[in-house]
Amino acid sequence: MPNCTQQGLDFGRIGRRVIEADFSGGDLSSDGGLLLLRKADQRIGLSKAVAAVLSDPRDPGRIKHRLRDLIAQRLYGLCCGYEDLNDHDVLRHDTLMQTAVGKAQALASSPTLSRLETRATRAQSIALHGVLIDQFIDSFAAPPEELVLDIDASDVPLHGQQELREFHAYYDQHCYLPLYVFCGRHLLAAKLRPANIDAAAVAQSPASRPR
Repeated sequence: MPNCTQQGLDFGRIGRRVIEADFSGGDLSSDGGLLLLRKADQRIGLSKAVAAVLSDPRDPGRIKHRLRDLIAQRLYGLCCGYEDLNDHDVLRHDTLMQTAVGKAQALASSPTLSRLETRATRAQSIALHGVLIDQFIDSFAAPPEELVLDIDASDVPLHGQQELREFHAYYDQHCYLPLYVFCGRHLLAAKLRPANIDAAAVAQSPASRPR
């Protein structure tokens, strides 16, 4: 057995809720990394930055969950591997997920999160890419001498009758073929595309295309 010199870890408070890690039981969760995600989000301000560029058409007098909280809930869930919105029917009652988002009561339901995603517009998508660029710029203490962009396509397998569903011979399955732009570990852009196009389609800017 290791010789433990620290019996617990203090993560502060949210209202009257005390957040700490120890071995005495209580509400249990297998997603302990949520608290680290919360700290990282607080440091870089990602969920706040995303909320700032998205419009919120809801009636202010009837809003129960702030836009930033909806984004944080969805973002943290994705980071923990919960891609399906139906997962949030249970996650919304998870004490650790609530704590990570900054709430002490039930979070948003899956229909609420679904409405958030389905009302997204092309203009909002462009604004979200601007957030990625700003986060990328802020990650440097000094301007780099050189940037190398990695532009590549990848497959997203589909298992239903989704819109724009097409078969791709190379991947031997029905899928989407999104285009990604990375600089090192930083994602700068992502464009969702059907699979019945060339992998390099839309990769060139109009100014760089041959005439």
